[in-house]
Formats: sequence, structure tokens, C-alpha cells
Amino acid sequence: MQVSTNALRASRGAFLASHTNQRRSRAAAIGSFDREACAESSTIDISWHGADNVAAELAAAGPKSSVAVPAPPLAALAGPPALTAGLAIAAAAVAVYAIKKVFDTPSRTYDYDDQNVGDEYDNWTSDGILEYYWGEHIHLGYYTKAERDAGYKKRDFIEAKYTFIDKMLEWSGADSPETVLDVGCGIGGTSRYLAKSYPDARVTGITLSPNQVKRATELAKERGLDNVDFKVMNALKMDYPDDSFDLVWACESGEHMPDKKAYVEEMTRVLKPGGTLVIATWCQRDDKEVPLSEEDAARLQFLYDEWAHPYFISKEAYGSLCQETGKLGDVTISDWTAPTIDSWRHSIWVGVWDPWIVVFKGPKAWYSVTREIVTLERMHRAFADGLMEYGMIKAKKPVGFFESGPVVTDTEAR
Repeated sequence: MQVSTNALRASRGAFLASHTNQRRSRAAAIGSFDREACAESSTIDISWHGADNVAAELAAAGPKSSVAVPAPPLAALAGPPALTAGLAIAAAAVAVYAIKKVFDTPSRTYDYDDQNVGDEYDNWTSDGILEYYWGEHIHLGYYTKAERDAGYKKRDFIEAKYTFIDKMLEWSGADSPETVLDVGCGIGGTSRYLAKSYPDARVTGITLSPNQVKRATELAKERGLDNVDFKVMNALKMDYPDDSFDLVWACESGEHMPDKKAYVEEMTRVLKPGGTLVIATWCQRDDKEVPLSEEDAARLQFLYDEWAHPYFISKEAYGSLCQETGKLGDVTISDWTAPTIDSWRHSIWVGVWDPWIVVFKGPKAWYSVTREIVTLERMHRAFADGLMEYGMIKAKKPVGFFESGPVVTDTEAR
């Protein structure tokens, strides 16, 4: 059941065409407008804390994009010029402080009792904005060295996500799996892509979000895929018996797991002997090598509390957890920060180029999307300065007795 490169490309092309048509339909439903007229007169206010690099890029983009700073209202008051200027500066300082305070205060802290991750993804799925911009794949994309050198904005944001799946599948070394489990499947983009790529395989996606299961099932039906299904299920307590799947795939789900050890052990339990486990996840740097400072810890805490994450661990810690199961061999870890980091700012730019779904949703959407932009930029900076890494982990479940070897670090340049 080997799948050729041409078959994967054909599958990707069909999925990209479908996504483009969906976006056109959604944009048409929002209402008609003159894009060029809007572009000529548009100003973009990005005075929020943490987005100065994006502002600099916009300023360099040309006359159609500018950074607008509203005039202080106190400037119109009568009085001595020095007093008026002083009051204006004070008012501006208070306003900047208030805005900074709002955006420095996290809004979606992880709840260990209610485990609110499913609720948050229900909300993101129902408002449609995340799917509109990120497509069917709620994970980062992959940018080759040549694409990064040419400039990430020349790359199609959605297509980069399909490239990531291809690269992750290739790196995993999985050989024609007949049963696949997608742990933390989102709205099922990867599950459907794998089901299309392996038509003789059975693919199952699990998530905590009922809305994601509903949307994933709808999209599978639209594509005529009958070898994929989706279930609401806790990845830490799966209903499946031991040794159920040839390939266990976990892309950007470990971040939300409150017990990383149980996460690895449960995926190992349902993996068949001879099968492959592959994980892609946001990681903090190895604090055994470079301890976290108070500032580092505070930055990580914001990222936890803004996007409902309990905590992150290092890729080295994931490797150790795999090894400690006593059931996994050929454990390998790798840092894929370089080919994925551009996704953070690219996701901001796709909203700048096509803001209308947000514009027409009103003030509540404006505020929530602004918060997301701030967090996206914070994420970029955390990966750029080494506080965080994009961790890749893979392992095999041997058949019969084996002697566990050391965790191998893949240092291949990407």
C-alpha cells in the first residue's frame, strides 16, 4: 500500500482547491465591497503591546499600509500650549498603560478541574475565523530553506501546512499503515488527508471538542471519504484496547495535555507492536541545560494562560518519557523550529491581506482577534530567542523482547 509522491500531490491539490472554494463562498456571504478602494484608504492600528516588529513590516510595505496613531483628545482643549501638551502626553501615557495592562492579562487560563480545552476549541470552531484563515489544519506549516530565503510571504499559508504533513509522515518512517489514530485531530484536516492518501487504511481522529467532531464529520462527508471517522474522547483515557493502531499521530496536541507522562503512555498502549508513534509539539527549551529565569517563566506562563495550556516540556523530556515506557525503541527527537517559525507571523499577514470576515463580525471579533495577534507575535518571539522549540519525537514499538537504547537527536539541517 505504498503511496507515490504524485498521489500525495494530487491529494493535496484536491484539498487545496476545496479549501479555496470554501473561502470564496464564505467571503461572498459576508458581503460585497471594493477591495481596491478599501486598500487605498486603509490604515491599520497596531499600537498594542508586543507587535512592534509587525508594525515595522507594515511601514515598509508601502503607502497602502500605514500605522495610525490617533491624536490625543486633550489636544483640542484651550489653554497654554505647554499645559495642553503636558495633559496630552499624560493622557496618552495612561491610555498606553491601560491597553498594555489589558493585553498583558491572560484571558483563557487552563482549568485543571473542568479541563476547558474542549470548550475553547468549541468556541474557535463555531465562530469560523480560525478555519477561514488557518484552513482545515490547526497547526504550523513547513517552509523549506529556499522558501525562507525567498521570503515566507511568497509561500501559500495553507499549502505550507500540507507540506508539514508530508514532511512529518516522511520523517516518521511509517510504512503503509492500515490503522491510524490522529490524537487531537482538530477539525480533521490531517485525518482526512491521511485517509485520502491511504485509501485502504482506516483513520480515526479524536478530540475533546464536540463542535470539532461535528465539523470534521461534515467535511469528510463532503469529500466522500468513508474510511475516516471522528470521536469525542479524552486522549489520556482512550476507549481503545491495547495494540489497536499501526500509526499513532499526535500533531500539536501535547501542549494541552495536563499529564504528559500519561499522554505518552496511553498512546504507547494503543500502538501495535511494529507500529510507529510520531509527535509534533511546541516545547520549552531544555531547562536542565539552561535554567529558566524569572522572566522566562513569566513569558511561558502568559502563553499557558492565554491559550488554555497547562504547561510545556522540552523535546528531551518527551524523549525520556518515551524511553521510560519500556515499550518503545528507536526513540528520536529533533528541533524543527527553523522550518516552522515563519507560520506565526505569516498567520498575522493573511489577516492583514484579507481582514473582511473580522471587520464584518463587529467589535467583539475585533478585540478577540487583536488578542490573538498579540499572542501570535509573543509565540514568534519565544521561538526566535530560543525560549521555545518545535519538538519532533518518533519511536517504534518493537515486536518481542528488545533492549532500549539511548534517545537519538536528529540534527539534520532543515
